[in-house]
Amino acid sequence: MAEAAQAGAAASATMPRRSRRMLTAAYLLIAAAIVADLLTGPHTTVSPILAAVPVLAAAGARSARVPLVAGALAAVGVGLLALGNQDVSAAVHLEAVAAVAAVTLASAAGVVLTKTREQELQQVRTVAEAAQRALLRPVPDRIGGDLYEVLDTPYGTRVVLGDVQGKGLAAVETAADVLGVFRADARTEPDLARLAEHLDSALEQSQHNERFVTAVLLAVPAAQDLVEIVNCGHPPPLLRHRSGAVSEIEPPSYVPPLGLQALIPDAIGGKTIDLEPGDLLLLYTDGVSETRDLQGRFYPLAARLAAIGAREPDAVLDELLADVVAYSADGMTDDAALLAVRRDA
Repeated sequence: MAEAAQAGAAASATMPRRSRRMLTAAYLLIAAAIVADLLTGPHTTVSPILAAVPVLAAAGARSARVPLVAGALAAVGVGLLALGNQDVSAAVHLEAVAAVAAVTLASAAGVVLTKTREQELQQVRTVAEAAQRALLRPVPDRIGGDLYEVLDTPYGTRVVLGDVQGKGLAAVETAADVLGVFRADARTEPDLARLAEHLDSALEQSQHNERFVTAVLLAVPAAQDLVEIVNCGHPPPLLRHRSGAVSEIEPPSYVPPLGLQALIPDAIGGKTIDLEPGDLLLLYTDGVSETRDLQGRFYPLAARLAAIGAREPDAVLDELLADVVAYSADGMTDDAALLAVRRDA
């Protein structure tokens, strides 16, 4: 009985208010009919109305036990009314009991059928969602087009950080396209410049080919101090030496953003730098470097990076981001991404 009451309460809690009011009115009508039956004497009975009790109990129920328990209580009610209305033919009371039993079983069957169909619908929905996740990459949890990824590959650590031209869902989808190709090809393409060409080709062939992506790619071999950098139209990375001095890593020649490589064929090329123990390489998007203060001055990223005392990459990024937010005139309104790489040994 306790279980049935809990199930009924849960059902009514999720039922619309108007439906709850109508059910309450129906129960009140049944109660009024029973009171009238008791007041009119032993010559008449309204016991057949108790067949409505399991129907009302089944409304919104999640378990077949709810109408079954309600039907049992209704049958007991028919028996009590029969004792109070002994002048009424026994056939009438038996018909009332039969009606209660038939309606109870039908109501329980209806609850079971509804629950089965809901389970089948949930299974279909689950399969559909799984198929959607397999065929369509989920939209990343960001509203702009900044992107980054760090992967361990047979060729060492591979890094990409980029910024999609434009905003909105199309920019997010373009970022997802670039990241998908990077994750697939970074583990199989030994040449970093060729990897950038793969990204460019994929972007040109995608349905969002009206957009371009500025990007920096890094290759950090596991057993060497050299780091290869391919810069495709992106703000130059900053190298903070262990001495604290900061310098920009300019590309050897201009390389167009990804998606625009056809403008300057065979332009992609890399640059190799020494990354000594304690050196930190900072990649960033223009949402950081183009942040302005109240006078409209750009954030002096190189100078602020040099002034930060932290050495651990996480601590450097935390301090730098807090400093950018404090520097901005009205809060950071553009997408921003920061990524720090440090060689420990």
